[in-house]
Amino acid sequence: MKFEKEINRRKTFAIISHPDAGKTTLTEKLLLFGGAIQTAGAVKSNKIKKHATSDFMEIERQRGISVATSVMTFEYEGFLINLLDTPGHKDFAEDTYRTLTAVDSVILVIDSVNGVEDQTRRLMEVCRMRDTPVIVFVNKMDRDGKNRFDLLEEVENELKLSLHPMTWPINSGKDFKGVYNLFNKSLRLFAASTKGEADDTVAISNLNDPILEQKIGDRDAAQLREDVELIDGVYGELDASQYLSGQVAPVFFGSAVNNFGVQEMLDNFIRIAPIPRSRQTSNRLLEVGEEKFSGFIFKIHANLDPKHRDRIAFLRVCSGRFERNKYFHHVRLDKDLRFSNPYSFLARSKDVIEDAYPGDVVGLFDTGNFKIGDTLTEGEDFYFTGIPTFSPEIFKELVNKDPMKTKQLEKGISQLTDEGVAQLFTQFGGNKKIIGCVGDLQFEVIQYRLLQEYSAACEFRTLPFYKACWLTSNDPKKLEDFLRFKQQNSAADKDGNPVYLAQSEWFLNTEITNNPDIVFHFSSEVHK
Repeated sequence: MKFEKEINRRKTFAIISHPDAGKTTLTEKLLLFGGAIQTAGAVKSNKIKKHATSDFMEIERQRGISVATSVMTFEYEGFLINLLDTPGHKDFAEDTYRTLTAVDSVILVIDSVNGVEDQTRRLMEVCRMRDTPVIVFVNKMDRDGKNRFDLLEEVENELKLSLHPMTWPINSGKDFKGVYNLFNKSLRLFAASTKGEADDTVAISNLNDPILEQKIGDRDAAQLREDVELIDGVYGELDASQYLSGQVAPVFFGSAVNNFGVQEMLDNFIRIAPIPRSRQTSNRLLEVGEEKFSGFIFKIHANLDPKHRDRIAFLRVCSGRFERNKYFHHVRLDKDLRFSNPYSFLARSKDVIEDAYPGDVVGLFDTGNFKIGDTLTEGEDFYFTGIPTFSPEIFKELVNKDPMKTKQLEKGISQLTDEGVAQLFTQFGGNKKIIGCVGDLQFEVIQYRLLQEYSAACEFRTLPFYKACWLTSNDPKKLEDFLRFKQQNSAADKDGNPVYLAQSEWFLNTEITNNPDIVFHFSSEVHK
């Protein structure tokens, strides 16, 4: 393999969780270990004053939640790590689902107080669809939470996931004393707000070492010995192949806000996490070691820097070598493009790069050429499969509050919907613009960003639609007649494809039955 050395030193993963489980805080601590940032503002509940490095949009800083995937690259122990911090909020699940197509493994953060939550279940379903390897980080051990054995049982039952503890906690809440590393037989003692230096670690040859009693007391030492004996008996050694096939998830315990238990996870992550893998395309299995370049766009972000009105397309490199200023083939548009300023990221800061290899995420300056799912190659025509799209669940009319800013509003809504957080439909027989989203919070974000980034004021009026269906037919006349008769419920998407907006499930089923020559699609993927 020509690029074997570069491929073998790359690890690309996403951090996923339910909102408020501590995902962004964990991201920040990983960056701290990688030397990518020098100080970590402890991200407590009040993120307005001190916000996390990866939350770079103004609305994220105000609300203290991540609403867009951030990409960060850093080096650790000779490995180049591409870390994608995803939104936890369910209204932005679509961005997270797409991000999961661009990574080789995930770290799932679980709040020890709340256990498994709704969004955790949804995210794990997507991971299982792709057999993505998962590492579990049980966070907030310094708070009074669930019994650790009960928590493991809950995770296994709820997520249908086999777990394998790699570290084990000594108590929790105010009695939390640290973690015992089952892999290298060492004890890490807990101190609040620790920087996580190695001198917190006590190496013990075995659990009968009397130093254990000195450090954690007789009762806790006896309990730890009992727990570890039970764990060793049940779990034994971790089989790395079962982790890589997505069957078993290693588990680590800690407190991200105190930077505790994070290094044990990071050290094991670089040891066992997968390097970039081969991927399925529409034509064939693409081997990661192939010499010719290929990659796909999994995310688009407008106005990463509001001063420059820039639009960045995020490209995951799948094979070969991406090079600055080299022409690559855009499969959907059937034209060749070159990029003079490709970027790597540390959240908001961007560095121009000369080349990139499989596993890397590259930011491409985009003038409107890209849509999510687009493929770049060195000439071969194919596209990467499995990038999910969703029919919206909530529909609202976009109402312009300032006719003098019509141009800005149209440009803004066009660019923001290209990012994939919402879909834009234009009603037939008029200019009514309809926005379709998965969740209500997306409308709030769109309204805020239109005002802040494009100076365009708008409001949304709820519409009584249940689902959007894309229409195709081998009989153009029948499709044309249907759209004319159903003008109030017909629209075109951004690419001009006809869409039927059904008021209810009953109406939808009736139209499907009454129009056998028209095919109703619940995904826009058919038009790629």
